[in-house]
Amino acid sequence: MAKPSPFQAGLNGRCPECGEGAMFAGLLKLAPRCHACGADFEKADVGDGASVFALFIIGFLAMVVFLLVAVGFNNPPLWVHAIIQIPLIFGGSIAVLRPIKGVLFALQWHHDAQEARLDD
Repeated sequence: MAKPSPFQAGLNGRCPECGEGAMFAGLLKLAPRCHACGADFEKADVGDGASVFALFIIGFLAMVVFLLVAVGFNNPPLWVHAIIQIPLIFGGSIAVLRPIKGVLFALQWHHDAQEARLDD
């Protein structure tokens, strides 16, 4: 059986080795291993990369929405921006964080990326 695409496996939250088992054991916690094929996920760690990408994506969208509301409603009070921006930022961050983390993990798995080491 061929390995699934890292993008497809990551976006679906599936094992990057077999495409069957779950990649996550919670909302954002990676499972220790795949229950379908037994692939060990302990060696891979995406670190803060997914958070940084989510911050840039949602931050850009939030700024665009802020400017559109400011121009469209002729500088409304700050509470109007707060009502729009707070759910957008929190909801958007949670919505994109898991797929981004899944794709980064699957790409790391696909390319067998490891932490840098100094050779002796």
